[in-house]
Parts: sequence; structure tokens; C-alpha cells
Amino acid sequence: MKEQRRSMLKKLTISLAGIFGLGYTTQAETKEEKAVFNVTDDQEIPLFSGATKHGGFVFIAGKGAHFEGDIKAHTEHVLKELEKELKNAGSSMEKVVKVNVYLNDIKDYQGMNEVYRGKFGSKPPVRTTVGVGGGVPGNSLVEMDCIAIV
Repeated sequence: MKEQRRSMLKKLTISLAGIFGLGYTTQAETKEEKAVFNVTDDQEIPLFSGATKHGGFVFIAGKGAHFEGDIKAHTEHVLKELEKELKNAGSSMEKVVKVNVYLNDIKDYQGMNEVYRGKFGSKPPVRTTVGVGGGVPGNSLVEMDCIAIV
């Protein structure tokens, strides 16, 4: 009975994924291994990876700006860092599908947007922007992470 239910749920999930244009493969069908690169720590077991590729996507970890400057300088720096990571992974700013923006102060939203606008081509990715209570780690005024197609 449990197996039958699982099979039905699996078929439903695959059907819904197809309807919404999402790729879906079972574990048995997935031959590609997760590619991890740009590990950020020289410990035996690192804390996290700077970027990971899997299933035709690249996931870029949060990038910040850890120097004195205003929101525009920090945003410009962070976007350049994302672009470097994307190129290293075989992708580009134009292939980004999702960006998360973390602002140290939500009042910097307009200044960040002035620099951000147009950096991802004519069809920008979806984006979530939040003001972080307690601040962005490392005293950066902004941090961004993203997901892109390889």
C-alpha cells in the first residue's frame, strides 16, 4: 500500500513538473554528480562551497563587500564578484534565473537598485530583497547570491 502511494505521488509530481515546465528526474535517472568548486575553507571538511553545479544549474553562494564604501560601491563590487563566479562556472549574468539580495539597511534599496538595474541583460531574473535584522555578516552593506543556468 505504501509503495503504491509513493508511486502515485511520484507520478503526480512528475506530471505537475511537466505542466509547469520544470525538469524532473528520479534518482535512478540522474547520472550527473554534483560538481563543487571554489571551496571557501582549507579545513578537511569545509564550511561551504562558493559555487556548486548540479542538474544544469550553478548555485553561487552569497558575495559581500568587506571594505569602506557606500551602497553603490558595495553593490558594484558584489555584482562583479557574482559575474566572476558565473564565468568560472561556464555561465553568465544573462543566464541568472534567481537572485537574493540581503541589505544591511532597507533604506539602501533605491541606491542598490540604481547599480543593479541592467546588470543581468534585458530579461532580468526574479529577485527577492530583504533588509537583514542584525546586519549582513562581515559589515557588508549588501550580500547577494544567485542561481543560473549553465
